[in-house]
Amino acid sequence: MAEETADLVLIMITGPENKRRLPSAFFLAATAAAAEQNVIMYFTGPATELLKTGAAENIYPLEGGKSVADFMKNAIDNGVQMIGCRQSLELNEMSESDLAFQDMPLLTPSQALPSLGSAGKVLTW
Repeated sequence: MAEETADLVLIMITGPENKRRLPSAFFLAATAAAAEQNVIMYFTGPATELLKTGAAENIYPLEGGKSVADFMKNAIDNGVQMIGCRQSLELNEMSESDLAFQDMPLLTPSQALPSLGSAGKVLTW
Protein backbone atom coordinates (compact mmCIF):
# COMPACT_ATOMS: atom_id res chain seq x y z
CA MET A 1 0.00 0.00 0.00
CA ALA A 2 1.09 3.61 -0.36
CA GLU A 3 3.55 4.73 2.31
CA GLU A 4 1.77 8.00 2.96
CA THR A 5 -1.92 8.74 3.34
CA ALA A 6 -3.65 9.18 0.01
CA ASP A 7 -5.19 12.52 -0.82
CA LEU A 8 -7.69 10.86 -3.15
CA VAL A 9 -8.88 7.28 -3.50
CA LEU A 10 -11.11 6.11 -6.32
CA ILE A 11 -12.73 2.77 -5.62
CA MET A 12 -13.42 1.47 -9.09
CA ILE A 13 -16.43 -0.82 -9.41
CA THR A 14 -17.44 0.15 -12.95
CA GLY A 15 -16.08 -2.20 -15.58
CA PRO A 16 -16.61 -2.91 -19.27
CA GLU A 17 -20.38 -2.93 -18.76
CA ASN A 18 -20.38 0.89 -18.69
CA LYS A 19 -17.49 1.92 -20.93
CA ARG A 20 -18.66 5.52 -21.37
CA ARG A 21 -18.34 6.11 -17.64
CA LEU A 22 -14.70 4.99 -17.40
CA PRO A 23 -12.66 7.86 -18.94
CA SER A 24 -13.82 10.38 -16.34
CA ALA A 25 -12.43 8.34 -13.45
CA PHE A 26 -9.00 8.03 -15.05
CA PHE A 27 -8.97 11.67 -16.12
CA LEU A 28 -9.90 12.82 -12.61
CA ALA A 29 -7.23 10.61 -11.05
CA ALA A 30 -4.56 11.75 -13.54
CA THR A 31 -5.43 15.41 -13.02
CA ALA A 32 -5.22 15.11 -9.23
CA ALA A 33 -1.91 13.26 -9.46
CA ALA A 34 -0.53 15.87 -11.86
CA ALA A 35 -1.43 18.44 -9.18
CA GLU A 36 0.91 16.50 -6.85
CA GLN A 37 -1.80 14.70 -4.92
CA ASN A 38 -1.21 11.12 -3.78
CA VAL A 39 -3.88 9.19 -5.72
CA ILE A 40 -4.87 5.52 -5.48
CA MET A 41 -7.32 3.63 -7.68
CA TYR A 42 -8.57 0.37 -6.15
CA PHE A 43 -10.17 -1.98 -8.71
CA THR A 44 -12.84 -4.31 -7.37
CA GLY A 45 -15.91 -6.14 -8.70
CA PRO A 46 -16.45 -5.71 -12.46
CA ALA A 47 -13.67 -3.10 -12.64
CA THR A 48 -11.17 -5.90 -12.09
CA GLU A 49 -11.86 -7.03 -15.65
CA LEU A 50 -10.12 -3.85 -16.86
CA LEU A 51 -6.86 -5.20 -15.46
CA LYS A 52 -6.84 -8.30 -17.65
CA THR A 53 -4.21 -8.36 -20.38
CA GLY A 54 -5.72 -6.94 -23.57
CA ALA A 55 -9.07 -5.97 -22.03
CA ALA A 56 -8.62 -2.21 -21.64
CA GLU A 57 -6.97 -1.99 -25.06
CA ASN A 58 -10.20 -3.25 -26.64
CA ILE A 59 -12.67 -1.00 -24.83
CA TYR A 60 -13.47 2.25 -26.62
CA PRO A 61 -15.84 4.61 -24.78
CA LEU A 62 -16.33 6.56 -28.01
CA GLU A 63 -16.08 4.98 -31.42
CA GLY A 64 -12.87 6.18 -33.05
CA GLY A 65 -11.60 7.63 -29.78
CA LYS A 66 -9.01 6.52 -27.28
CA SER A 67 -9.13 3.15 -25.58
CA VAL A 68 -9.53 2.73 -21.83
CA ALA A 69 -5.90 1.56 -21.84
CA ASP A 70 -4.90 5.03 -23.08
CA PHE A 71 -6.73 6.64 -20.16
CA MET A 72 -5.15 4.17 -17.73
CA LYS A 73 -1.67 4.86 -19.10
CA ASN A 74 -2.18 8.60 -18.70
CA ALA A 75 -3.17 8.09 -15.06
CA ILE A 76 -0.15 5.88 -14.38
CA ASP A 77 2.18 8.31 -16.17
CA ASN A 78 0.91 11.07 -13.87
CA GLY A 79 1.66 9.01 -10.76
CA VAL A 80 -1.61 7.29 -9.92
CA GLN A 81 -1.08 4.08 -7.95
CA MET A 82 -3.33 1.23 -9.08
CA ILE A 83 -4.23 -1.64 -6.77
CA GLY A 84 -6.31 -4.70 -7.61
CA CYS A 85 -8.72 -6.56 -5.34
CA ARG A 86 -7.37 -10.06 -4.80
CA GLN A 87 -10.83 -11.53 -4.12
CA SER A 88 -12.29 -10.01 -7.28
CA LEU A 89 -9.87 -11.96 -9.45
CA GLU A 90 -11.69 -15.19 -8.62
CA LEU A 91 -15.10 -13.56 -9.02
CA ASN A 92 -14.09 -12.54 -12.54
CA GLU A 93 -12.56 -15.94 -13.34
CA MET A 94 -9.07 -14.44 -13.43
CA SER A 95 -5.72 -15.29 -11.90
CA GLU A 96 -2.65 -13.15 -11.23
CA SER A 97 -1.14 -14.38 -14.50
CA ASP A 98 -4.04 -12.72 -16.37
CA LEU A 99 -3.09 -9.24 -15.16
CA ALA A 100 -1.68 -6.71 -17.61
CA PHE A 101 0.35 -5.16 -14.78
CA GLN A 102 2.36 -7.99 -13.25
CA ASP A 103 3.81 -5.72 -10.56
CA MET A 104 0.41 -4.39 -9.45
CA PRO A 105 -0.29 -4.80 -5.73
CA LEU A 106 -3.24 -7.07 -4.94
CA LEU A 107 -5.05 -6.61 -1.65
CA THR A 108 -8.20 -8.06 -0.14
CA PRO A 109 -10.79 -5.50 0.97
CA SER A 110 -9.86 -6.06 4.61
CA GLN A 111 -6.20 -5.37 3.80
CA ALA A 112 -6.98 -2.29 1.73
CA LEU A 113 -9.78 -0.66 3.70
CA PRO A 114 -7.76 0.87 6.56
CA SER A 115 -5.50 2.80 4.19
CA LEU A 116 -8.18 3.59 1.63
CA GLY A 117 -10.58 4.82 4.31
CA SER A 118 -8.00 7.18 5.79
CA ALA A 119 -7.67 9.13 2.54
CA GLY A 120 -8.62 12.79 2.35
CA LYS A 121 -11.37 11.99 -0.18
CA VAL A 122 -12.81 8.65 -1.26
CA LEU A 123 -14.89 8.35 -4.42
CA THR A 124 -16.68 5.28 -5.68
CA TRP A 125 -16.82 5.06 -9.44
